[in-house]
Amino acid sequence: MLSPELLYALRNLPLAAKQAAEGFLHGQHASRRHGVGMEFSQYRPYQPGDDLRRLDWRLAARSDRYYLRESEVDTSLTVHLLLDASASMNHRDDNGLSKLDYARLLVAALAYLATQQGDAVGLTVLHPAGLRHLPPRADARQLPRLYHALETAEATGTFPDAGTLAPLTARRQRALTVCVSDLYEENSEIENLLTRLRATSGDVLLLHLMAKNELHFTFRGPVTFEDLETGQRLQLDADQQRASWQEQLQAWLSTTAQQARRHGFDYHQLNTADPLDRAMREFLRRRALS
Repeated sequence: MLSPELLYALRNLPLAAKQAAEGFLHGQHASRRHGVGMEFSQYRPYQPGDDLRRLDWRLAARSDRYYLRESEVDTSLTVHLLLDASASMNHRDDNGLSKLDYARLLVAALAYLATQQGDAVGLTVLHPAGLRHLPPRADARQLPRLYHALETAEATGTFPDAGTLAPLTARRQRALTVCVSDLYEENSEIENLLTRLRATSGDVLLLHLMAKNELHFTFRGPVTFEDLETGQRLQLDADQQRASWQEQLQAWLSTTAQQARRHGFDYHQLNTADPLDRAMREFLRRRALS
């Protein structure tokens, strides 16, 4: 797997997403390439915009017509990607990537992977100025739309309030919701949103994004920390506070994971220094169960 730094260095989100997803799929068993747990259901005629890799060439040779192989999962699954674009996602790791940089790569790779599985994919970028929402679609033009929304997303302000988020849960639509967030919130806004989506849409895969320098507290000596969402500052000696920081962080992470699973979310913690393969593996696993 390519490291997130190398993917980011491409400065080309569509290419980075393809490289990450194809590299991951190449390492999987050949039978998984067309979707974990998918069983053949039927053929349907080819339509402009369909993925040519799903054509049954043998049948075309025999009948002189073009048909695609479909599966039950292919025709029924909707994937709704949620990206937290609050200001805390601007936190930068020691590898030079911000959480938002990593999240863009990850969400783009998941969108590519879902599209290759035949899913209808949608995206909502969550920020206080309002939601940027692309409804789920399975057509060939959806990926460029998603990539553009991700490339132009900026992390600002605090997580959106309940009023801003209300349209997301106004309609009941069966979907696999995938949320990428650092879960920094004031009044359980993220937890409340995902709880409502769990009730209205079904399965929720929560990918909790943490920077390596947060997890391992790699800071040294006197340090000034600034809350990216409130502007508050805190001065401390990193060497003296390391043990206390890590103790409190582990307690918070443990509580966060327990609460997420108690609400029925499929919760996984990610590190911005790690390749994207674990998240893609968890996505395919959750997808197979949906």
